[in-house]
Amino acid sequence: MTFDQVDSPVPLPTDRPARRGLLIVITGASGVGKGTLRERWLAGQNVFYSTSWTTRGARPGEQEGVDYVFVSPEVFAEKAQADGFLEHATFVGHHYGTPIEPIEAALARGQDVVLEIEVEGAMQVKARLGEEAILVFIMPPSLTELRRRLEGRATETPERIEKRLLRARDEIMHAHAFRYVVVNDDLSRAVEELLAVQRAERAAQLPPQAWSAEDHAAVAAAAQVRSDHLSPEQLARVVES
Repeated sequence: MTFDQVDSPVPLPTDRPARRGLLIVITGASGVGKGTLRERWLAGQNVFYSTSWTTRGARPGEQEGVDYVFVSPEVFAEKAQADGFLEHATFVGHHYGTPIEPIEAALARGQDVVLEIEVEGAMQVKARLGEEAILVFIMPPSLTELRRRLEGRATETPERIEKRLLRARDEIMHAHAFRYVVVNDDLSRAVEELLAVQRAERAAQLPPQAWSAEDHAAVAAAAQVRSDHLSPEQLARVVES
């Protein structure tokens, strides 16, 4: 089995014993294309996508309750003080947080949960949940390409773009903190890799003798994007190009 049919996503088994859902956290620099990648990856899947809260204003085209829940700083602070977030972080002057109750409910009923959050928040989830949190870092092919994408959005001042690029450089050099690294230079291939990671992590909940041929193929494909396959020299080439 190959993972080259993005329009027909890798089928995920439904005839398996009841299990706890997977918690998959995707993160990466602003402008790397997380949103587009996530939409293509999850198309047709019955997963719980957690909508983060934020204190920043909506960008053109963003929808309340779909892209984010947009709240005031006061409402956000009240939620944080009540320990209502799985994680929360401040990025470029704005607060972002992931409400915990709906996530735990979805995991308990066996539904996979996907979080698309900032790197600082992803590290908080990892510290809180350990290996249960499957962290996937979405990496740009180069900082030059990331700059082009940020400037093309025309939603940031030059000063904020420079801050984002400096932060992205540091995040890329610490990519080994994540379980998987997917380079978003080809959307179709990146979607294939995320599907493989998802199926491989489901298979890992079972003994290998219970794996199907599709599970074995997914495990082999996911192994190719494990972060420990990346050398420091490869990461340096990304931030220097």
